[in-house]
Amino acid sequence: MAATRTQVYFTEEQRRKLDALTKREGKTLAEVVREAVDAHTAQPPPDLESVLDEAFGSMPDLEVPDRSDWNRGYG
Repeated sequence: MAATRTQVYFTEEQRRKLDALTKREGKTLAEVVREAVDAHTAQPPPDLESVLDEAFGSMPDLEVPDRSDWNRGYG
């Protein structure tokens, strides 16, 4: 498998969790990270129309100012 070297910074907590996972699964850090990237990128992007349909009306009490009140910052 051809690979590209990439540098990534983890928090101390993330690194501790990754180290525990590598030890538990008997894998290298690189294997675990590659598997996580593959799992994340395998998910299809959300359907925008479905997301908007789900969100529509989710804030019925939101008060939106009248357009005449907007400060557009022009001139």
